[in-house]
Amino acid sequence: MRSGKITLAHGSGGRLSRELIEREILSRFTAGALAALPDAATLPRPGNELIFSTDSFVVSPLFFPGGNIGDLAVYGTVNDIAVCGGKPLWLSLALVLEEGLELSVLCAVLDSVKNAAQTCGVQIVTGDTKVVQRGQCDGMYLTSAGVGERLPAFALGQSRLAAGDAVLTSGPLGDHGMAVMSVREGLNFQSGPTSDTGPVHRLVAAAGELSSAVKMMRDPTRGGAAAVLNEMVSGSNFDVVLDEANIPAAPNTRALAEILGFDLLHIASEGRFLAVCERAAAEELAQRFRRFPEGAGAAIIGSVAAGQGRVVLNTVTGGRRLVSLPEGELLPRIC
Repeated sequence: MRSGKITLAHGSGGRLSRELIEREILSRFTAGALAALPDAATLPRPGNELIFSTDSFVVSPLFFPGGNIGDLAVYGTVNDIAVCGGKPLWLSLALVLEEGLELSVLCAVLDSVKNAAQTCGVQIVTGDTKVVQRGQCDGMYLTSAGVGERLPAFALGQSRLAAGDAVLTSGPLGDHGMAVMSVREGLNFQSGPTSDTGPVHRLVAAAGELSSAVKMMRDPTRGGAAAVLNEMVSGSNFDVVLDEANIPAAPNTRALAEILGFDLLHIASEGRFLAVCERAAAEELAQRFRRFPEGAGAAIIGSVAAGQGRVVLNTVTGGRRLVSLPEGELLPRIC
């Protein structure tokens, strides 16, 4: 038995999260689909593969500008399936409710679940409900699992990376984390950040015949873009080189991050994804994303180069710095 205790930093998506998963979870479950640590597992099935994902949601507070724990649970699982090249079809929903929770709060969350599922074209097909004593749960926790079918032509994996590939974002980064933080800390801005919570499955499907040009996709939730980009190139002979001037962010989100001293690349988004694709297809893919409201801010933000498995940022001042995994507690419980 190893000594030590779990801290909030183990759940923030940074270095400690990664170490916990690799040392204590993957060391015990390294076989099969889990070994590569995907957002969702690709499972064999005659005719077409299934994409399967599960996620728990403990966001605090339950309601935040732009969404709540209910639509977050739907979109989070739908997006995990989508960025693994899948079309989401069915979801489960498990609720852990705290004694004393206002019924009106539960109904508002469930209405959001219903509306989000309809928006994504998925069905809630099974679930579970438990109630715990007062003080044992912050109102409610949700767990959702999703099943989808693999879209044709996608072939995703680190082995496909090549120097010269382009790195895209489907929109501005960091909105969700800063929206949750503004409410949590009681920062009552007149025009504060609004969460980007939303689905990305339509954008993934819009790749169409260009799907084969897409090499990797991830949604930058806990740990933000820094975490997922580092994971993309970890252990490889490639670097991701980002251009700070091309990274989109809402002005109010950028301003709050600067005031609080946060690096936007470390801040979570819940309705965005990052993709690596062939350079020749990058601009056409970005244009296709921009045809949808959720992809209006799509941009090419960098490229892949021969290297040592690092993420490097070309700053607006003309310098270069490494973009490391987030350290410490940062922003726990943002999803």
